[in-house]
Amino acid sequence: MGLERYISELMYRYNCVVVPGFGAFLTEQKSAVIHESTNTFYPPVKTVSFNQQLLSNDGLLVSYAAEAQNISFEEMLGQVNEIVAEWKAELKKGSQLQLADIGTLWFNSENKIQFQPSGNVNYLTSSFGMSSFVSAPVTREVLKEEVSQLEESIPLAFTPEKRETLSLRPYLKYAAVALIALTLGVTGFQFYKSNANNQQLAREEAQEQVSKRIQEATFFDAQPLELPTITLKTSKKGAADKAEKRMHHIIAGAFRYRTNADRKIEELKQKGYNPSYIGTNPFGLYLVAYDSFTDSNKALMALREIKLTQKDAWLKSSH
Repeated sequence: MGLERYISELMYRYNCVVVPGFGAFLTEQKSAVIHESTNTFYPPVKTVSFNQQLLSNDGLLVSYAAEAQNISFEEMLGQVNEIVAEWKAELKKGSQLQLADIGTLWFNSENKIQFQPSGNVNYLTSSFGMSSFVSAPVTREVLKEEVSQLEESIPLAFTPEKRETLSLRPYLKYAAVALIALTLGVTGFQFYKSNANNQQLAREEAQEQVSKRIQEATFFDAQPLELPTITLKTSKKGAADKAEKRMHHIIAGAFRYRTNADRKIEELKQKGYNPSYIGTNPFGLYLVAYDSFTDSNKALMALREIKLTQKDAWLKSSH
């Protein structure tokens, strides 16, 4: 079937691709780097790692592969479980598991899976078409030493500048400029002082007018207006009565397309369940529930009965 091909395609769009019962392949973006010793430029990449602890089926890989092969979710899940069993058997033999464009996996001395990414594929779409390259080092000319050598070999001749004969006219120019500056300064100071005096007189006159108006003002006693009495009715119900009831859904599966989710609902109805569509998860997959309950105890009892035949069923709570 080539399950690794579907894993590789999903890693272009998602940072986590879980293989149910086996582990998860994770991607992390790293910035571009320049190797100083070799002058090699490496573009931004997505590095791939493996986590053996993430085993739960989130539905992403199985739904994507089922849609690609045009089969049901349950059939695809059965094929994935068979492939995972083959992978584990291969690793237990002590052999290395080669996954094309992803990497190599093997067991260490502590029976833990080790992973070495292949590095052949850059899963960062923004770096498409970019590859590493080596740039020749830039040699810069040292001009300071060349200038020093030229100064020693070539004599520099300095020509004295021509000076004007001293006369009285330059001093008269300076004196005229100083006299104009002094006149402007005195005029500006007088204008500022006059303006300040005018502002002080205006303030005193305004204060006198205000005092006069206050002395002439007459105050009258007035009875307060009688306002109608308003009676407010408050509700005695607590905030808990308005809270929405928490729902508990027993999930039957997650589907990439809504048509597959509708087909699953019809199939569950024929089996005697009370299925429903409860929206999408963060990965954009359509969720279908065997049944939904407001009582958590009833939901747990129903989940135990369903898991006797459907081991992939799980409980989701929401408002």
